[in-house]
Amino acid sequence: MSQRSEAGYTLIEIMLTLIVFAILAGAAVPQFMDLTGNMRLAQGVREVERELQTARLKAVTSNRAIRVRFNCPTVGQYRMVELIGTPSDPDTDDDPDELGRCSISDYPYPPADVNRLTLPNHDGPLRTLHSSLSFGAADDLEFWPDGSAHQLDVAESTPWPVVSTTGTAVTLTKGTSVGVIEVNGLGKIQVQ
Repeated sequence: MSQRSEAGYTLIEIMLTLIVFAILAGAAVPQFMDLTGNMRLAQGVREVERELQTARLKAVTSNRAIRVRFNCPTVGQYRMVELIGTPSDPDTDDDPDELGRCSISDYPYPPADVNRLTLPNHDGPLRTLHSSLSFGAADDLEFWPDGSAHQLDVAESTPWPVVSTTGTAVTLTKGTSVGVIEVNGLGKIQVQ
């Protein structure tokens, strides 16, 4: 009969334990990476939703039309800007095809002055999505002082028509994952 000490583990037992641990860790890493990606997408959706809520509130409290421009001036950036002029007769800088209103150098935040007679006074900072996120469907939105939401139409008419009662979606994507923010014509904004 051989004597075996019960005081420790054999090298083979330790190696088997490490191999099992390595296999489990290897299987868990992709799940962990997916979890952090979903958290990043959810955070991006919350930040854009907050900017939309802020724009609507600012439109109501300032009695001015406020737009949220997406992918402006570059992809993945967005900014809240006060409409210069009126919804029926906007300033040429507010043309949806122009990127000037997204420029921090041309329209700084905070504004150079806060004189109510010189516009704009209610532009927000330029915001940037995380580099792993991008906007999917995201047409510029405009909030009016009555709280209603308006969206640029294909014909680019002015004023922009009110968003339909079924609403419109602002989507953010990260790979195959999609985050959705719904905005209806009454200005109700909610994360889906």
